[in-house]
Amino acid sequence: MRKFLAKYKRFALVMVFLSVVIISAINYALTPKKSLRIYQPNDVNPEMVDTTIQYIKKYHRVADFSFINQNGDTITQETFRDRIYIADFFFTTCLTICPIMTDHMLLLQKELIDDPQVLLLSHTVTPETDDVAQLHKYAAKKGVDARKWHLVTGDKKAIYEMARKSYLAAKDQPYNAYDLVHTENFVLVDTKGRIRGFYDGTDPEAIQTLLEDLDILKKEGH
Repeated sequence: MRKFLAKYKRFALVMVFLSVVIISAINYALTPKKSLRIYQPNDVNPEMVDTTIQYIKKYHRVADFSFINQNGDTITQETFRDRIYIADFFFTTCLTICPIMTDHMLLLQKELIDDPQVLLLSHTVTPETDDVAQLHKYAAKKGVDARKWHLVTGDKKAIYEMARKSYLAAKDQPYNAYDLVHTENFVLVDTKGRIRGFYDGTDPEAIQTLLEDLDILKKEGH
């Protein structure tokens, strides 16, 4: 009798274990996997979007570009081929939000320095004063690693159009052609050039959310 009960007990334990495994597998299969939104111009505050593309509801991607980084190297969309990257807009003499944004980009650089999948890209909005020499000086002062983070300058009109028509991250400056008011937004771009998130570059909690979203995006394969 005892032997029978012992065998029955082992059988019951095995069945309980198998049931837990099966239920866990079913729950995992049925649980929706986290995925980041793909942003379109129509999804964003119209103040941040050029009027010519505010109606677009699908297929938006960052346009091709060509700028010069702090080391004098030409940086294009090919630099970011098959990479995720985080973009923002700043200028080296800014005394308001830019220093905080730069500190948070430095934090991202530190967190991602050994991750070859992710790069950082900062565009100056005052290229007339932020030339290569100025960007190089600023990068050296702040501790920017050019392997991970590109500070770029170039044609002001081209930078303006990237901010308004590609990254959806800047406001018009009324009455000044090709001038803008940059925002605090960090923009997350996937390997296909699609915008997957906007984050307040002055908010530590938003930076943490960005890092968490990066993990989700990498698991998506984008």
